[in-house]
Amino acid sequence: MSGPMLIGIDVGTTAVKAARFDANGNVERSYARHYPTTRRAPDIVEQDAGDWIVNVKAALDELTSDLAPGQLQAVGLCSHVNSHVFVGANGDALMPAIIWQDGRCADVAAELDARVDPTDKIAWWGAPLPIDASHVLSRMEWVKRHHPDIWQKTRWVMSPKDYCIMQLTGEVVADPMESFGVIDQDLRYISGLVDLVDGAAERLAPIRDFTSLAGQIRSGLPAAGTPMVVATMDAWSGLFGSGALREGDGLYLSGTSEVLGIVSEQRNPEPGVIAFPRCESIVLHAAPTQAGGASMAWLSTLLGRSPAELSSLADHVDRRCMTPVFLPHLQGERAPLWNAHARASFSGIDAAMGPAEFTVAMMEGVAFSARMAIESLQRSAGTVPAALCAAGGGMASDVWCQIRADVLGKSLLRRKNLDAGVLGAAVLAGAGAQLFHSLADAAAQLVVTERVFEPDPSLTDRYAYGYAKYKELYHQLEAFNLDLVSRS
Repeated sequence: MSGPMLIGIDVGTTAVKAARFDANGNVERSYARHYPTTRRAPDIVEQDAGDWIVNVKAALDELTSDLAPGQLQAVGLCSHVNSHVFVGANGDALMPAIIWQDGRCADVAAELDARVDPTDKIAWWGAPLPIDASHVLSRMEWVKRHHPDIWQKTRWVMSPKDYCIMQLTGEVVADPMESFGVIDQDLRYISGLVDLVDGAAERLAPIRDFTSLAGQIRSGLPAAGTPMVVATMDAWSGLFGSGALREGDGLYLSGTSEVLGIVSEQRNPEPGVIAFPRCESIVLHAAPTQAGGASMAWLSTLLGRSPAELSSLADHVDRRCMTPVFLPHLQGERAPLWNAHARASFSGIDAAMGPAEFTVAMMEGVAFSARMAIESLQRSAGTVPAALCAAGGGMASDVWCQIRADVLGKSLLRRKNLDAGVLGAAVLAGAGAQLFHSLADAAAQLVVTERVFEPDPSLTDRYAYGYAKYKELYHQLEAFNLDLVSRS
């Protein structure tokens, strides 16, 4: 163990993951600790911001305990996005953090969305995206209405990443991509939009570049004096950690949710797709779904079997035969449907089916949601990638990777380091510390392909039919679920 080191940290939906890398991308040490998510009601999903920083500090302590002074060059940290913590002037969280799965603000979001002209949305974001329940302005307006005492005390509304950076360095920063939805194509806050919520503008942190220095870790903390870069949200960090940086590259990240993406200079406004502003010479079209690994976790708990056991069962199912159709909308759906009232279901069940068939159906349903996302992305980006750079914990299952390749009809290039958010944060740290000439050079040095999954042409017709039934089932249940949710 010698030479310069980098640390990447991912404050994820279910856990803090971190790793220490050498300059060749080898993992020297790693850290992972889970923390709870509280669901007080179907649409109220919260976390304790204190759990994030406790685990981030523990990760830094564990990963630096054997390093010589000055050996650690920089730290990068990413986090889940559309999760918000309301912070007082003293830096303390004023209430539990509202995370991206939370839908309590749906009615407020609809009110705000109705006040925005679709042509303005296209000018700002490249597509007529809705202001949904996870939008920062929806959260601000909801807290302002329902907890005016907390709103009055709020100095900052921050992402998990920026909250942790503030706790470690004392600096208040945000990055452009996590701020998407309130910034324009020039990476500046949209005053005409932000002003929809009185008092929102002064509660948003100043925007800085990914690789710029946020500050140094404060004295008395693990890794004190080490530079921290501003970094970015999990999807963009995963982009750098997967190496999908060239024009036409495709991206498939699988964590709690699935995130699909295409890098393309073309912009064809497509409902439901996020066309990010150009940043670091990259134009990313992205489609984050609501449930990927979350579907596996739910089924695992329901059946009392581990994800590894379920994957093993699925591996023995003859996928030429139809399995139930599963809609993975356990807590609504994001891209490309953006329907907070959508709900999950299995359809087509018979008495001969058991845990193995339900597992395959779950895996296929998540893959069908990804297919819906990638089709929208291809229209938005004006290009059809033949392969997708694949990473994230949901890609650990070989059978699920193969199902995804078969459903999408695309090759999956599974990366050696599945924790793409962690690696991407380290890539940003390395570029910020000038260990590499550019982000592209850093990714080329650190990202390695472990296995390629090719689509099975004999299953093309089977999955075309299954995908058609998936879409049909969603539309048939749309009004039913809206009525059901409105009465809950």
